[in-house]
Amino acid sequence: MSETLTPSAGTGPDAGGAPAAPALLSRDVAYEHEGTRLLGFLAAPAEPGLRRGAPVLLFHDAFGLTPLVQGIAERLAERGHAVFAADVWGDRTQPTSQEAIGPLIGSIVGDRRRWLGRVAAAHAAAAAQEEFGDRAPVALGYCFGGSSALEHLRTGGELAGVIAIHAGLDLLEEDWSGRTADAAVLVCSGFEDPMATREQREALAGHLSEAGLDWELDLYSRTVHAFTSPAAAHSPNKAVVDYNPRSAQRSWEATLRFLAATHPGHPTSSGTSAPATGG
Repeated sequence: MSETLTPSAGTGPDAGGAPAAPALLSRDVAYEHEGTRLLGFLAAPAEPGLRRGAPVLLFHDAFGLTPLVQGIAERLAERGHAVFAADVWGDRTQPTSQEAIGPLIGSIVGDRRRWLGRVAAAHAAAAAQEEFGDRAPVALGYCFGGSSALEHLRTGGELAGVIAIHAGLDLLEEDWSGRTADAAVLVCSGFEDPMATREQREALAGHLSEAGLDWELDLYSRTVHAFTSPAAAHSPNKAVVDYNPRSAQRSWEATLRFLAATHPGHPTSSGTSAPATGG
């Protein structure tokens, strides 16, 4: 396991005179679940005293732990968060087509024990990293990763919060009796997302309320699934998947605000541009 220590991409004042971002450390982290090799990614401020933000457990979208997802981890690390990006597919698999993605999602959702086992294995691997500290993390997920974050909370994951960005709410189960953490939840969805319909949003809100959890639902007009992914701008079916830069920016600002509220006193920069995701 090799570690990289680099100046942040944001080091030095920008055009607006923002303070220099801290130097970051990053490394791949190998772990496993039931014999499957998983290869996560850790990014954090190199100086321990600058890790003031809540630790983040980051779950990738359907395209896997890509460089784009690693970039999100680094963007958050620049803001004082230790971030562990999970590898749910295994062996850093990064499918590039819907033909490859469909069987992956179908296989793992059809075996929820394996799916949630890999999610829990990522949490355990993150907790074992010195940089992560001993605080409960916030789980942040995009697309399938948002579903993973919500399901981890539902089934007993010890989390300080959950941020689910264009999550597939159609993948969630309804029994929240296994929830143990008193976590706040932020869900950012497109109003026209066919994978997070009005009925599915209302069902989730009801379950969260019944579980006694604090929750927030941000809905974006004229927005469908995968709205943070620039690649979705080339979707052949824009009624299902499409990029919406305004909604992507709003969800990023909401993410930073939520993280700052999870650890009061930690500064955030809500005006910065949103990072891209894969889908």
